[in-house]
Amino acid sequence: MLRLIGIEFKRSLLMLRRYPMEMVGQLIVITMIFYGLFLGARYIAGPTAQFGERLDALVVGYVLWTFALFAIGDLSWGLMDEARTGTLEQVFLSPYGPSRVYLARNVAGLLVTLALNLGILLLIQLLTGVRLDFSPAVLAPLGAVLLGAYGLGFMLGALALLFKRIQAFLNLFQFVLMFLIMTPFEQFSGTARLAGELLPMTIGAGQLRTLMARGEAFDPVVFGLALASGLAYLIAGLWVFGSAVRAAKERGLLGGY
Repeated sequence: MLRLIGIEFKRSLLMLRRYPMEMVGQLIVITMIFYGLFLGARYIAGPTAQFGERLDALVVGYVLWTFALFAIGDLSWGLMDEARTGTLEQVFLSPYGPSRVYLARNVAGLLVTLALNLGILLLIQLLTGVRLDFSPAVLAPLGAVLLGAYGLGFMLGALALLFKRIQAFLNLFQFVLMFLIMTPFEQFSGTARLAGELLPMTIGAGQLRTLMARGEAFDPVVFGLALASGLAYLIAGLWVFGSAVRAAKERGLLGGY
């Protein structure tokens, strides 16, 4: 498995070296979208408005949303691209199996995704003046969020494998993902909070806002819940993807688009 991750990491670097403007373009466009929203909100609120920790929480949620978007999209969009180019069958003929190949591809692309989102975060901080609290503790809930994101990625990858063309659905799903990550369920109470915590990535996203925007202490109990949720969605995603692989083989869907 480590050899497979190394090969996929080399593949990610080659893709980045061959198409560097794609990453630069994403960095600029995603940053400008948030900055445009920030300027619009400041204009509506007036020149004397003070956003405080709410702006900090919004920045954390937005960057985390883009992070999850890349993590989820790598699998589903990658499957559709390989189906178009005719290389999908080669992945399925690998001795590792498609689930391991795509899981290794996600892990290998993690460093590139981290670098891209770190660049987005630094640019947003520079443009808006936001100052966030960084500590090693933020890596724990970030990992839990990634587990849930990869689980959703495998579920969407299953749809891409069976139905091939789901571009419109993926574009709409971006807003669902924004709802999951940017809604502050951790500040709700009662049934609304419980329902929110059952959704993917919400507990980890809330803990990241708590650590980075509000400067509160790390809570191991909340992290345990976030980790359990992330693992549950990852296992569910791998099971759904495995079922879709078997169905695609039985129905002969790998050779056509």
